[in-house]
Amino acid sequence: MERYSKAETLELRRKHIGPSCKVFFAKDPIKIVQAQGQYMFDENGEKYLDCINNVAHVGHCHPDVIKAAVKQMELLNTNSRFLHDNLVQYAQRLTATLPEQLSVCYFVNSGSEANDLALRLARQYSGHQDVITLDHAYHGHVTSLIDISPYKFNQLGKDGKKEFVHVAPSPDIYRGKYREDHPDPASAYADDVRKIIEEATKNGRKIAAFIAESMQSCGGQVIPPTGYFQKVAEAVHKAGGVFIADEVQVGFGRVGKCFWGFQLQGEDFAPDIVTMGKPIGNGHPMSCVVTTREIAEAFGASGLEYFNTFGGNPVSCAIGLAVLDVIEKDDLQGNATRVGNYLNQLLMEQKQKHPLVGDVRGVGLFVGVDLVKDRQKRTPATAEAQHIIYKLKEQKILLSADGPYRNILKFKPPMCFSMEDAKSVVIQIDKLLTDLEEATIHKPRNGLPTSTQCKRKVPAEESSHSECISENISHINRNACRQENVFSTESQTVSCKRIRT
Repeated sequence: MERYSKAETLELRRKHIGPSCKVFFAKDPIKIVQAQGQYMFDENGEKYLDCINNVAHVGHCHPDVIKAAVKQMELLNTNSRFLHDNLVQYAQRLTATLPEQLSVCYFVNSGSEANDLALRLARQYSGHQDVITLDHAYHGHVTSLIDISPYKFNQLGKDGKKEFVHVAPSPDIYRGKYREDHPDPASAYADDVRKIIEEATKNGRKIAAFIAESMQSCGGQVIPPTGYFQKVAEAVHKAGGVFIADEVQVGFGRVGKCFWGFQLQGEDFAPDIVTMGKPIGNGHPMSCVVTTREIAEAFGASGLEYFNTFGGNPVSCAIGLAVLDVIEKDDLQGNATRVGNYLNQLLMEQKQKHPLVGDVRGVGLFVGVDLVKDRQKRTPATAEAQHIIYKLKEQKILLSADGPYRNILKFKPPMCFSMEDAKSVVIQIDKLLTDLEEATIHKPRNGLPTSTQCKRKVPAEESSHSECISENISHINRNACRQENVFSTESQTVSCKRIRT
């Protein structure tokens, strides 16, 4: 097939693809034509280290996954209304990784579809409508999920939040209302959920579900304090609702020590519904909802048949089985622990060295670096984070930044990410932080914004980084990441467009 030039591809994209569908690094996007393992290659053969692709979970174009897909496609692909061994075999393998009561699967095609179905299950089972979600949460792009994703609906202004949605504080012990110095942040954050339930009940509303990402990604790589989920589940169950754990971003061994993120809370916790996507098919569009027999039977009792044309087809299940095989065969959970610990160690060394690093938090290959202008005030260093992202791109390293202020450097690489990869990224981050700190020292006091008024206001999903940077940083590389109309010299604010992966 004839390949277009990069300019031609861009022009055709502008002509035929919706303008709200953004690309990474919009000022100078990368055209990727091939990938293998943790590396991606552009049209000129330049190799990029991929630190953000949690979709290519076991590595881009893994030969075992490809082989399984091709073999099954050559044999049969059809919908799940026909009996097929792949479906039941995969369901059996998948549920074996979960607590025993989570035994019934519904196969679908994306994380958004999974979370939408989870809401239907919860509402049918409970007979209630209302949903409690976490601040800064993102659960998907369909209408029902925009409604429960503050990461999205806050961009719509005061009318964005629906009456049936209740927003609990993100259990963030670095930036949240209860921090690391609190004697029991898990209980404090759970008490806020209890108060929401009490207030909703007082107003005649009934809770169908509490939904949470097991670790918030778009919200800034937030790891809930241990015990929080247990206490929330107790309150939600008492109100007649169910607990939904969204594992779309963090499941399938990414945290290393556990197969699922929610298992970090302890063996005494099990959600009522688990949703999964992204890594499940290593880039193939598949996802799943797993729940209890009781909830599944209540869903069936509605009399409404559930059918999904592509969900659980033989090819998808063959791919899913291959992914599970590779995770086990290549000891990718062990690799996530070893490399993740090493990466955390290297980043903690940067925290000791650089005042711009306010916090390093992570488990396995899910790591966040919170950049700050002032460690005491924890003022987000948004412009600095954006500068680092763009300069790393010049060094052929792909990293992203997110969080409410877009100041969190996010690591979610393929699980084959190595110690050498970790070291090479941190070496470059060290150099960039040094340059930024030296530039700040040698510039006038008014050169750098002292505060960042940057709670997100524009669509984030699959959008570009805001290609902007404060004036005192831009002298390092005047063309690094500026874009018309996104940097205000009067208010010293930074626009809130960013990459979401």
